[in-house]
Amino acid sequence: MALEIEILVTEHCRHGPPAIEMTEEVMAALLPGETPVVRTVLDREEAVALEFPGSPTIRVNGKDIEGPFIGPPALACRRYGTEGVPPTWLIEAAILRALAPKHVLFLCVANSARSQMAEGIARSLAPKGVKVSSAGSEPTQIRPEAVQVLEEIGIDPEGQHSKAMEDVGDGVDAVITLCAEEVCPAWLGQAWRVHWGLPDPAGVQGSEEERLQSFRDVRDELRKRLGALFE
Repeated sequence: MALEIEILVTEHCRHGPPAIEMTEEVMAALLPGETPVVRTVLDREEAVALEFPGSPTIRVNGKDIEGPFIGPPALACRRYGTEGVPPTWLIEAAILRALAPKHVLFLCVANSARSQMAEGIARSLAPKGVKVSSAGSEPTQIRPEAVQVLEEIGIDPEGQHSKAMEDVGDGVDAVITLCAEEVCPAWLGQAWRVHWGLPDPAGVQGSEEERLQSFRDVRDELRKRLGALFE
């Protein structure tokens, strides 16, 4: 699927080249053979006309990867949180959103924590008609802490259970792997693939509250990323 991906930069902002390189790498994985259009914004008048909030600005099909409310026109370097370039996952989420997958699959090894939380959150955010699944290469059972932290944000994971990859079914067109410390399972079917390596909260040692907080931290990171994916 052809998408229009544009990168707007200024001449003197050092964050432009790494943002271009990062975008090209993401496109090579998701859109082989396609390259972004790079445009240099030269003056204030052009910045206003383009509604350019700073360098670098990345747009997918005309939409800013951070959404519609990103500040007034400016010729300055732009900030993404504390960084001068956007995180890779934000570019991936914007491109996946434009590709409009119909069946999103989350993978990790045990399908007990990260991928289960991702499934529950994605189900609550995905538009009608989008199927959401999760699976693992060595499925066990959903962690009670994962259930608890989902319920804390109003998501009922009833019906979710750990399952093997072969039980997912057909039609998967987007796969998001979530392993960090271990080797993630490989999906052999045709699909758009991205890797969001997140720490395994099930492996955290400490008090009950410390372990629960590790699940909340991963949950909140997933909410942020999936919020960008599904707007």
